[in-house]
Amino acid sequence: QSRLGDVSRAFDRVSGEDREVIFEITRLGDAQRVAAIDVASGVEVVVQAPASAALADVRALALRKLERALSEDGGRGGDGRPGKLV
Repeated sequence: QSRLGDVSRAFDRVSGEDREVIFEITRLGDAQRVAAIDVASGVEVVVQAPASAALADVRALALRKLERALSEDGGRGGDGRPGKLV
């Protein structure tokens, strides 16, 4: 047990038609951290959610965030800066 509490890690791979994604799931107490890494480009995104959230839902969220980061505009707004103008 680390000083952060209960830390459990799992790695999983998902292959799409044209990309392979590695998921790293880390549970820290009552939260979980899911990293999605595109194997080809090395781009990584991270989402955090309550430990009680369904893993399939959190993985799907991480995958959508990765797809956005890999999109043509890199997840940037129309002016090229990160974020979204509201």
